Amino acid sequence: MNKYFRYVDDLLHVEQVPVTEIAAKFGTPCYVYSRASLNDSWNQFSSALQNREHLICYAVKANSNLAILNLFARLGAGFDIVSGGELQRVLAAGGDARKVVFSGVGKSSSEMRMALDANVLCFNVESSAELERLNEIARDVGKVAPVSMRVNPDVDAKTHPYISTGLKQNKFGVAYGEAIELYKRACELENLRIIGLGCHIGSQLTQVSPFIAAVEKILKLASVLEDDGINLEHIDLGGGLGICYKDETPPAIADYVAALLSALGERSERLILEPGRALVGDSGMLLTRVEYLKCGEEKNFAIVDAAMNDLMRPALYDAYHEILTASHEKHVRNCYEVVGPICETGDFIGHARELIIGPHSLLAVLSAGAYGMSMSSNYNTRPRAAEVMIDGDAIHLVRERETISQLYSGEKLLD
Repeated sequence: MNKYFRYVDDLLHVEQVPVTEIAAKFGTPCYVYSRASLNDSWNQFSSALQNREHLICYAVKANSNLAILNLFARLGAGFDIVSGGELQRVLAAGGDARKVVFSGVGKSSSEMRMALDANVLCFNVESSAELERLNEIARDVGKVAPVSMRVNPDVDAKTHPYISTGLKQNKFGVAYGEAIELYKRACELENLRIIGLGCHIGSQLTQVSPFIAAVEKILKLASVLEDDGINLEHIDLGGGLGICYKDETPPAIADYVAALLSALGERSERLILEPGRALVGDSGMLLTRVEYLKCGEEKNFAIVDAAMNDLMRPALYDAYHEILTASHEKHVRNCYEVVGPICETGDFIGHARELIIGPHSLLAVLSAGAYGMSMSSNYNTRPRAAEVMIDGDAIHLVRERETISQLYSGEKLLD
């Protein structure tokens, strides 16, 4: 468990605040983040990179709350975005567009115009068709677009197939064997300026070896480009470093960065990294309350007020999240399926969990800071959860709970 989440006198705290106080004030389900933990994660990356010219671009898709984006912006972060909406969030949070890299396989023309108007640092181009369109859009608006190719190095990230992005069969990136020709084509296009080369092979990686294999292939390309007179300002090695949800043993941030720097050797280009989960994953929890305990013929169910619309990862990836009780209660220990109220058998938070709980017990679902709120939905017309940031003994509401009326406010009845 994250050191900023701890039991004090048998009561679970986030920093100095008991979670029971948070639940009483804001209700459940509720996402809770630790500012100290977010700062700590950032500082680990920053310290490990202090002797190398670099830019840490937080992957906005992991958690796009404005308070989190603002916190990282004030720490000096750049941002990795994959949509025009994420760009607008970054700008609204005080982020610097000149530190934004725009990734994603399906950038629309309007999104390209928006990013050009904002003067983003770089477009991470992922196909020849995108390259041609970007040149046309840049010409139409009278600008020169800074570009880097996101190259698919065909490296097995050894992670869940849904979040592996660096294999030949994945939709992401320019094929490794086609990259040089595409760079040459980019040199011919008047409204493009080549500034970088990059890759991203997946998410929740727990071994260093796939990262190093990708770096080695990218450096071979960099050398060929250099020989062809194409000079790079930066090398972008993406993100993807995992966290421990159950029994995974990912490398420490410092060890991961040291391995990348060693593999880069004497290359002098600015290094860009795009961590997401590694910055925010361990810094958040989801509070949920037991509604009913139901004993079945084969299984016991703890039916809670959080559901797959609040935390999609278990249903989507069969992902594990540790579940703790907010306090030590005097109930009988039992094995439960922790499930939500949504009308889907796939609506579960955890399988076969040994818990000492009763009706109305408060539970904390850990490691929920990444891909929790950002993947949530309104399925079954359920309002999305409130979000709270804890800073020492201070409690800040950073997103109000949605209301039912907000969910259908844009809908119209037929005449």
